[in-house]
Amino acid sequence: MHPFNKEASRYQKSKILKIGDQAVTRVTQVLKQSVVVFSKNYLPMTRVNIKRAIALLVTGKAEPLDFDNSSGWPVRSPSLVLYVPEQIRLTMASKERVWKVPPVNRREVLKRDHHRCQYCGVTKNLTLDHVISRSRGGKHCWDNVVTACEKCNALKGNCTPAEAGMKLLNQPKTPIHPTIAFAKHFWRERQHEV
Repeated sequence: MHPFNKEASRYQKSKILKIGDQAVTRVTQVLKQSVVVFSKNYLPMTRVNIKRAIALLVTGKAEPLDFDNSSGWPVRSPSLVLYVPEQIRLTMASKERVWKVPPVNRREVLKRDHHRCQYCGVTKNLTLDHVISRSRGGKHCWDNVVTACEKCNALKGNCTPAEAGMKLLNQPKTPIHPTIAFAKHFWRERQHEV
């Protein structure tokens, strides 16, 4: 065999492998995508992975929503090509889960404040702080409790943030229903795309 032919053969094999890797990468990229699920009355509820979206579409529990007629992914099987859009709408009425405002405790306050001190932004040695101290009549409620690092909590002491010369990064507020939070985030994202 001529040496040039060996080189050509290696080149073709490497080219086939590269094409194969791209195909595998493309398939895995599609499987990593997520789909927005809307309720029957068009309220964005959550995101699900593409496998779950396919199951909902194939079983008839959801239908495709295609707002801009171009977004989505073709998913191929040996006998079928299914177009999975970026949004689907449930066709059955789902019972709304009963959701209660979570109790004011360390875990929930840290979660709401993204594990950051609300005075300086530090993420270590976190405690809870009452914006208006309990000794001054402040209540233990969502609008008065924030996450604070030990240093800021000691510095603030029994004072209000204004008296201590400190400023809150975010005003404390009661958490909202997860579906409503997702819907707000979804529509905000949608507005930035346009």
